[in-house]
Amino acid sequence: MKVVLFCGGLGTRLREHSDTVPKPLVNIGHRPIVWHLMRYYAHFGHKDFILCLGYRGDLIREYFLNYDEALTEDFTLSALDGARKVDLHERHTEGWRITFVDTGLHSNIGQRLLRVRKYVENEKAFLANYADGLSDAPLDQVIADFERRDAIATFVSVRSSQSFHAVHAGDDGLVSGMGPMAAQTLWINGGFFVLRPDIFRYINEGEEMVEQPFERLIAERKLATYRWGGFWQAMDTFKDKIGFDRMEARGQCPWMVWGRHPAGGQS
Repeated sequence: MKVVLFCGGLGTRLREHSDTVPKPLVNIGHRPIVWHLMRYYAHFGHKDFILCLGYRGDLIREYFLNYDEALTEDFTLSALDGARKVDLHERHTEGWRITFVDTGLHSNIGQRLLRVRKYVENEKAFLANYADGLSDAPLDQVIADFERRDAIATFVSVRSSQSFHAVHAGDDGLVSGMGPMAAQTLWINGGFFVLRPDIFRYINEGEEMVEQPFERLIAERKLATYRWGGFWQAMDTFKDKIGFDRMEARGQCPWMVWGRHPAGGQS
């Protein structure tokens, strides 16, 4: 399946980290979050990417045009008769195909999806992602669940990772209970989507994808979700970035499913 990544947002809540680096290029360790996300999809056999560019799309183009795996991967350097040879121990991006599309500086997600319609409208189904969060959700199972349904769209729903405490109170103002968000029954949109091209019949110009179009799908019982109680974390703030960096430094990276079990899924 093709993978649409929405890479054009302004990332205003991460400006304290950088005013110029777009959110998809914010590093976790030595590699940008978009690389981690693409590696996740590639692990399940989905290597045909469409990047919806906007804010500082030039930097994203430049990153991939000048991509050199030797700068981040283990390699052996040999010198013989004045010539140097680099032997990479692994090639993580083998078989990747990336289409870069300028979808506008201030476009919302619905508009960005409409801008890349011609690249996916002849597919049986395609994947999409906000490109600002990581998870260890079993993508092959998410797709299989979707294909068993008569739905036009599905998304992975997750527990909130926010550190806020939810409050329950009566009309009299007395608190009847409270606890961390992660312990509540609330599920939120994790930003991992599977969509059929029929989705374009539900999106009008200017509409945000998960608002009016999803309301129409709900009314027709064509929207599904796959609940995942495992790891999920978005990179919305500088605090989130520090959290990701600490996990990477400790080698505790649940989203790196490619290092835990053989690749599966469908291409």
